[in-house]
Amino acid sequence: QEQLVESGGGLVQAGGSLRLSCARSRGTSVTYSTGWFRQAPGKEHEFVSAINWNGEITFYADSVKGRFTVSRDNAKNTVYLQMNSLKPEDTALYYCAGGSVSRRWDDYTYRGQGTQVTVSS
Repeated sequence: QEQLVESGGGLVQAGGSLRLSCARSRGTSVTYSTGWFRQAPGKEHEFVSAINWNGEITFYADSVKGRFTVSRDNAKNTVYLQMNSLKPEDTALYYCAGGSVSRRWDDYTYRGQGTQVTVSS
């Protein structure tokens, strides 16, 4: 069964950096697009970034453009989200999701359990 597992979250001061990883277990041989979303308490899932299956096309929310970079290493079955210049408003539970590239959480087929990112001021 296909599973996604996020890692790399933690507590960081404003202006710091974190790199999130999304590792997949190959329950399917299909290489799919991957999205990153975040959810703050009491809020809906917010689109952060997405990358197509071969890494040639990337998408970013305006709120993270220029600070976050998404990449993938298909040989390692892993997608990364490099987060720089973090702000307190970036604090959330971060999820990765796999399927057809979209900015909508509900459009993805596979979803991880999330990793917490907390940015202190």
